Amino acid sequence: MTKYKFVVTIALAMLTGIRGAAGPSSDAASAVRSYCDSHQAAILREFAELLAIPNVASDAVNIRRNAALISSMMERRGIAARLIEGKGSPVVFGELRKPGATRTIGIYAHYDGQPVDPATWTTPPFKPTLRTGSIESGGAIVEFPKPGEKAGDEWRLYARSASDDKAPIVALMAALDALKASRIEITSNLKFFFEGEEEAGSIHLEELLRRNKQLLDADAWICADGPVHQTRKQAVFFGCRGVVSATITVYGANRGLHSGHYGNWAPNAAMMLAKLLASMKDDSGRVLIAGFYEGIEPLGEDEKRAIREMPDSDAQLMREYGMAAAEGAGKSLAELINEPSLNVDGMRSEDIGAQARNIVPPEATATVDMRLVKGIEPARQLQRLIAHIEKQGFHVVKETPSQEMRLKYPRIARVTSGDGYQAARTPMSLPICKQVIKAVEESTGSRPVLMPVLGGSAPLAVFASVTGIPQIGVPIVNHDNNQHSSNENLRLKNLWDGIVVLAGLMTMK
Repeated sequence: MTKYKFVVTIALAMLTGIRGAAGPSSDAASAVRSYCDSHQAAILREFAELLAIPNVASDAVNIRRNAALISSMMERRGIAARLIEGKGSPVVFGELRKPGATRTIGIYAHYDGQPVDPATWTTPPFKPTLRTGSIESGGAIVEFPKPGEKAGDEWRLYARSASDDKAPIVALMAALDALKASRIEITSNLKFFFEGEEEAGSIHLEELLRRNKQLLDADAWICADGPVHQTRKQAVFFGCRGVVSATITVYGANRGLHSGHYGNWAPNAAMMLAKLLASMKDDSGRVLIAGFYEGIEPLGEDEKRAIREMPDSDAQLMREYGMAAAEGAGKSLAELINEPSLNVDGMRSEDIGAQARNIVPPEATATVDMRLVKGIEPARQLQRLIAHIEKQGFHVVKETPSQEMRLKYPRIARVTSGDGYQAARTPMSLPICKQVIKAVEESTGSRPVLMPVLGGSAPLAVFASVTGIPQIGVPIVNHDNNQHSSNENLRLKNLWDGIVVLAGLMTMK
């Protein structure tokens, strides 16, 4: 599902001639939508230029190419952009000041993306490709529209980070263009914070935020990350689950052994790992690790009401994803994303299929992620996992075991992990939350789906702990976007609607 924010003055030319006050948000929404209709080609061309640059956080050269292009995009809108440097990828920061504004809104997104395996993509991940629909529905490749031409609302743009999370960056830039062209003023001071390490766990974010705390001052930070509700209705979320991951390796013999000569005698690492993982959850998906659900901070009445009122999309999603049954012992998806979870990301041992060899695997590895809710610390949950592994009879180590250790312990598990980050949740009753909800409702013409937390993880907790400022999420991308996976995509109607919503936030009363 694996983010942050800083002073720049808008050029006076950008405000010259703009009318004194924004009209009703519905008027602004209509004007912005009209602008999008007539400028689709230009918006998509700029988007494709950004998507064409590889953006894995470990690729320092291309990360800086991304940051430089985003900076130039901001400067073209009259924003004096700057890079906030730290130990890792730079943050692209900018600020727009509205004379007389009494409120400051920060907007967060990230420009880095998940690693890619080009062999699993239908088209190259960094060659933006437009299709008339999703690949699954048979969408055909089409040329990008020329000036004056329009793309279909159901067309999809395929590329890594098309949805997670370059879409909001481009949408924000287009929203500013639309407001300027429509002579509509922003109503708040705005700060933009585009991070370059979110998909790598935001490992340097807290230090960077503490060194630049004064730049972050705002009435609220808007996180423009994540998907809209699965019913395609606009959502507003007020927190997100934290996450901590662990990689577990178990060991058999110190080399692969012939299965005919040694099968039934030499311990099979793949089987050991499968049994270990199976011990962690029951058939309904309930996690069996001792204490896994202890310490959860209870939801308030506003949050409980929001969950009850969320649209029921479970049956639709089961059809869409080809599932005859779901986990959760009858609980809905809306309920379950407010609980901690354990997921097996992947497993690896020896080869399969045509490449399989008749050997007893010497080792097997799995990576698991544990999503956290407010009240559960990453380090504490990791210790619970390790205690469970030990309870299954494994000697747990952090380094590759030596020959002496292999001879001493019949079961060894190497467990490695990063720090992860905590969950966050902003009270929905805060006045700024109600203002954001109203602005989104006026932009879209309907009440948004209110979500106490987003199922995925974002570094909202890092922002909240450093600044104490409310964190609110306003996502814009489609739920079926294949984020983090192959063939990531963005449904174009979500882009056009997202531009309208973000413009509404920048002009909210």
